[in-house]
Amino acid sequence: MVNNFGEKANFIWSIANLIRDTFKRGRHQDVILPFTVLRRVDQVLEPTKDQVLETHHRYKDRLDVPPDQLLRKASGYAFYNTSPYTFERLLADPASLADNLRAYIAGFSPNMREVVEKFDFDNTISRLDEAGLLFLVMERFRAIDLHPDRVPNEEMGYVFEELIRKFNESLNENPGEHFTPREVIRLMVGLLISPDQQALSTPHIVRTVADPCCGSGGMLIITKDTIQEFNPTADIYLFGQEVNPETYAICKSDLYMKSADGRDAENIQFGSTLSNDQHAGQRFDYQLANPPYGKDWKMDGEAVTREAERGTAGRFGAGTPRISDGQLLFLQHMLNRMQPSNRGGGRVAIVMNGSPLFTGDAGSGESEIRRWILEKDWLEAIVALPEQLFYNTGIATYVWVLSNRKQAHRQGKVQLIDATDLWVPMRKSLGDKRREIGPAHIAQVVVVYEAFEESERSRIFATTDLGYRKVTVERPLRLNFQASPERLARLKEERAFQNLAQSRKRDKAAKAQEEAAGREQQQAILAMLEMLPGTLYTDRREFEKALNAALRKRGIKLPASVRKAVLNALSERDEAAAICRDQRSHPEPDTWLRDYERVPLAEGVDEYFAREVLPHVPDAWIDQGTRDHKDGDVGKVGYEINFNRYFYQYQPPRPLAEIESDLKAIEAEIATLLAEVVP
Repeated sequence: MVNNFGEKANFIWSIANLIRDTFKRGRHQDVILPFTVLRRVDQVLEPTKDQVLETHHRYKDRLDVPPDQLLRKASGYAFYNTSPYTFERLLADPASLADNLRAYIAGFSPNMREVVEKFDFDNTISRLDEAGLLFLVMERFRAIDLHPDRVPNEEMGYVFEELIRKFNESLNENPGEHFTPREVIRLMVGLLISPDQQALSTPHIVRTVADPCCGSGGMLIITKDTIQEFNPTADIYLFGQEVNPETYAICKSDLYMKSADGRDAENIQFGSTLSNDQHAGQRFDYQLANPPYGKDWKMDGEAVTREAERGTAGRFGAGTPRISDGQLLFLQHMLNRMQPSNRGGGRVAIVMNGSPLFTGDAGSGESEIRRWILEKDWLEAIVALPEQLFYNTGIATYVWVLSNRKQAHRQGKVQLIDATDLWVPMRKSLGDKRREIGPAHIAQVVVVYEAFEESERSRIFATTDLGYRKVTVERPLRLNFQASPERLARLKEERAFQNLAQSRKRDKAAKAQEEAAGREQQQAILAMLEMLPGTLYTDRREFEKALNAALRKRGIKLPASVRKAVLNALSERDEAAAICRDQRSHPEPDTWLRDYERVPLAEGVDEYFAREVLPHVPDAWIDQGTRDHKDGDVGKVGYEINFNRYFYQYQPPRPLAEIESDLKAIEAEIATLLAEVVP
C-alpha cells in the first residue's frame, strides 16, 4: 500500500509503464485520470455500500417514493452507486472484469455517471481488456489509498495537477492552460478579500465565487476554504466552467466528495466560456481565473465576434484582441459578470502574462480593452510576480485586481506592485517551477496593497497617467528631378512602364501586335526624356513644366500610372529642394519621414508639439485627419502599462580601473596555464 502523499503522483504516473505498448504517450491520461477518479470515488462510497444496496433494493420498484434522495442520504453524498461492485469485488472476478466494470459505472447516479463519461472510458476499457491489461491496471490502483480522510481535497488537487503537468509536459502543450500553483492562488485570494474582511465576518454571510476556466477547481476550493477559515458560518456558493473534459471531470468529482449536498459540483459546467457561457444569468461577488496564455480563440471566433458586434449588450463590447491570444476576452467576461455596484459590487483577480499589459498600439483591440477598463475605473492594482513560479512556463506573470466598487481613496488611481524578488528556491524543481512564494511573501504583498503608498515596491498612478494620444507627425516631401542615364535606367524597372509592352490578349497575333506597339511607345518615351536638359531641378513644378513641353512637342500622352512612374524614377529626396505641393498648394507629406509621437493624456497636443517637436524639425506638422473614434480629437488614444519603465533602477557600470584589473588577472591566469603545457 502506498501511503506517503509525496509518492502518490509518481506511483500513479509509473502505471504508464504498463500501458505504453498499447497506448501512445499522448493517450496515457485516458487510462490514468479516470482510474484515479474511480479509485477515490470507490473508497468514499465503500463504507455505506451495503446500506445503499439495501435502500435501492427496498425502493427501486416503489412509484410513490423518489429513490434518488433516499439513496443520496444512504451514501452520505450527493451521488451513489447501485451496482453490487466495488474495486475489491471487481478484482475478485478477473474473467468478467470488463463487463462488471461497465455495470459498475452504469450503477452510478446520473450526476457521477456524467462525470465518468467525460473520460470516454468505455473505449479505454475495451482496449485494456483486449490487451490483457485491465486487471493489472486495476490491481495497481487498488494499492493506492486516495480516501479524502487520508488525502484531503487540496492534497488530491496537487496529485491531479502534477499528473496533468506531466502529461502536458511530455506532449509539449500550451503551458498556460493547465493550473496555478497554490501559493499564487492564496495571494490572489488575499488581494481579493482584503477590503472585505469586516463584511465577511458577518455571521452567515452569503457570497458567490466563480472561475470561468476552473480547471481542476483549485481557485474555487481555496477561496471558499479561506473565507470559511475566517468565518466558519459564511455560506459560499461556487460556480465554474471548464472546456477540457478530463479536468472538468476531476473538478466536479472532487467537489461532489467535498460536500454532502453536491451543490457546488452541480454549479460546475462543461464547455467554452467564451462561446457558450453556462452561467449567463448569474452575477458574482468574487471571480478568479488563470486563462490560457497565448492560446488562440479561433474555435470560439464566430460566437465571440457575433457577441462583440452587439456592443455593450454583450460581454465583448470593448473590442477583441488579436486572434492568437484570448486572455483579455476572459477578463472582459469576468468584468461583465461582476455583481452590479447597486447590489454590493464584485471583485476580480486574474493572473496573466505580460502581453495584456502592453501588446497592441493605440486603437488596437488590446489597447481599446485596457482603455475601457481604465476609463471605467475598475483596475485597482497589478502585482508583478517572480518568474519560474509556474509548472509549465518560466515567463513573467502578473495578478490583476479589479472591482466596480473601489474604495474612495483608490478611485481614479492604479497601484503597481513589484513582487518579482519575493521568492524562495524550491528544494526540487517541478518542471519549470523552480521558485515559490512563501506565506511571509504573500502577507508582505497584501500589506503593501492595503497601505496604498508610494515606495520602492509600490507605484501609484492616476488612470490617465497610463494613457497617451498617438499623433502622426508629417514632414514635407522635398525632391529633385533629373533625366540622367542612371535615373532613366530606373524607369525601365518601374512596373507601370514595363506593363506598356505587355498584353492580356489571347489571340497570338493580336497579342504580338499590341506588345510591339507598347515597345515602340516605351522607346518614344525614353527618347523624349533623353532630350530633356540635364539640369538638376529642385522644384517639381519646374520639372513638370519641362516634361509637359517635351510631351507636347513629341505628341506623346502619358497614362497617369506611367506619368507617376516617370516622376518616381527621375526623382530623389533632397532636403535643399523646394517643398512638393498638391493642387491646392498644400505641402505633400513624405511617408519616409513620417513619425509618431505619444502625447500624455494630461498634456495638450499643441503644447507638447511646440516643445518637443518643432525645435528639432521646424517644418513638421500634425496630421489633423487622424482622429480618435471616441472623443474626435486629433490622434488615437491608447493605454499601456510598462512595469519595466516604472520600476527601472539605473545600475552604473563598473569603474574602468576595476574592469582593467580583472582583465589583467585573467591574462595572468591564462599565461600561467599556458606555461604548464608549453615547455
